[in-house]
Amino acid sequence: MDLTTWLSLVAVCVMGAISPGPSLAVILRVSISQSSLHGVLAAITHGLGIGFWAFLTLQGLAILMAQHQDIFAVLTVLGGLYLAWLGVKAWRYAGQGSDVNVEGVKSSYWESARDGLMISLMNPKAALFFLALFSQLIPHNMDALIKFQLWATVFVIDTGWYIIVALLLAGGPVLAWLRRHIVWVDRGMGTVLILLGLKVAIGSFVS
Repeated sequence: MDLTTWLSLVAVCVMGAISPGPSLAVILRVSISQSSLHGVLAAITHGLGIGFWAFLTLQGLAILMAQHQDIFAVLTVLGGLYLAWLGVKAWRYAGQGSDVNVEGVKSSYWESARDGLMISLMNPKAALFFLALFSQLIPHNMDALIKFQLWATVFVIDTGWYIIVALLLAGGPVLAWLRRHIVWVDRGMGTVLILLGLKVAIGSFVS
């Protein structure tokens, strides 16, 4: 995988992770109402859940690429349009998903880990997002190493961000800054998604 492609993946994953939403609400609730260690466990299991969706998506795309090139080509274009649509929505509704509830009751380490895992597994939209994103970025000669690089990038970014939230940001100034500027965080991610989508659309017409 070339550096430009990988950096595109990193940019989308980072902006998607830091944008406040249900996952952030859960990690914050666990970290503040329990402890940082509870939050770290929830962050790790959340990353595993997101990694699960990424793995399933990669396996499905690998089969399409190997056996159904025409279907994969159509999926690539549709994926680009979907990314662009997500980008438009991010601009249109920027900042409207920033409210988080951090209240909670005491729970065990196991319950905290379970909460982190379930909030990601119960989000099938993640699979649709990865389907659209990966279809734009993966090369036609994708092998096991490239699949691992893609999966590891998604897992490390998601897990790393929420570990930072659990250890440093819960109630801290950085999180407060993100909340104050969530409109621009959403718009920044929207811009990246729109550019990725347009790249595919224009490329399909040129070729």
